[in-house]
Amino acid sequence: MARILVISPSGEVYDHDNVRWYRHADLQSHINHYHNIGDAFVFDSSLKLLNFVTLEELPITSIDPARIDRFNAEFDYVFLRGSNYVHAGMNWSRTAEVLRRLKLPVLAFGIGAQAPVSGKLELSEDSKTVLKLIADSTASVGVRGTYSAEVMHELGIKNVRIIGCPTAFRNNRPDLAIRLPALDSVKQVGVTLRREVSKHYAKDIKRYLTFHRDLVKAMADRFEVTLMSQGEVEEKKLALGTPEQKLEGMAALRENGWATQWYLDEQMEALYRDRMFYSDVVAGYEQLVRKLDLVLGYRLHGNLMALANGTPSIYFTYDSRTVEFAETFQIPSVDVFGDKPFRLEEYWDQALFDRFNAAYARTYGAMSAFLSENKVDHKMVRPAAAAPSAPPAPEPERKVA
Repeated sequence: MARILVISPSGEVYDHDNVRWYRHADLQSHINHYHNIGDAFVFDSSLKLLNFVTLEELPITSIDPARIDRFNAEFDYVFLRGSNYVHAGMNWSRTAEVLRRLKLPVLAFGIGAQAPVSGKLELSEDSKTVLKLIADSTASVGVRGTYSAEVMHELGIKNVRIIGCPTAFRNNRPDLAIRLPALDSVKQVGVTLRREVSKHYAKDIKRYLTFHRDLVKAMADRFEVTLMSQGEVEEKKLALGTPEQKLEGMAALRENGWATQWYLDEQMEALYRDRMFYSDVVAGYEQLVRKLDLVLGYRLHGNLMALANGTPSIYFTYDSRTVEFAETFQIPSVDVFGDKPFRLEEYWDQALFDRFNAAYARTYGAMSAFLSENKVDHKMVRPAAAAPSAPPAPEPERKVA
């Protein structure tokens, strides 16, 4: 089995292929710091697709020639954990220098591009260099969707494959399909929260937050809800903090201008106090979504974790990342900035989820073929109807604004 390195691991590994946040046993060491546990979902899911005997992080902030020589001698390949790397503000540190010295293939495992709210995506020369070094080292580059493929094509990188995200395939189920129960049988619903957002992601913060608030309240009025947070400090304190930290968390929310204007009210505060979930362990989220009848909301990987476990999910899209994921997997989705109010009944349609089922099967085959094409030892069961390899991405035809 393979000996592999990873760039940007996002969590500590235990029991071979399970991931939790660093210093998990010492929550107090990081309860005042934001981290997105969704990144750990991707890392954990990536490991669950691979056959390997040894795993080690590839440092990219410094150059140690002796260490790089050891890597070249002892390891088989490197993978770059899938994430939103292709954007104007990306800092690659000394990655280009490291990759020039490294003689190993670098697998891009579902990376994505982030379109700006307005204007054209402008990448630094360093970003272009790193992406080309990665592309030149392997048979193909794995990206999450069409927009990311278009950005690669514009850089002259043609060996691109659309493979979605490892999180979707973490349970190695090529035949996974969502089957909707009767809506009146739905009792337990998870709402994935993303209260903190940047103007670089959401074009209308007021609309984003008020729509978010109204979704939470509507689901709470109708179902037993669990609010699924992924690392914001205030939510983390309300879920797992001491009594004093819970008070601190709520006080901080009340002092946040955006939250007090457009998000918090008496009902939201009560739900935040009583229904908040957070875990530093990826397996904790998986156990949760398996108990739920529906997961919907703003978190890209939180929603995808639900789908990977057969739980219906609906995406609320607000930027190019969420749109691209919904398009790749044909996930039923709601445009946060659209004109229509959200009505669950309109999305509780098996035909909509059959589109996801078909897209999932295609993309599962593409991911399996991508790994095989790059000579990666993997666990993915090859679907009988899959093509020998995933087709190259199409030439650019449109842009996501």
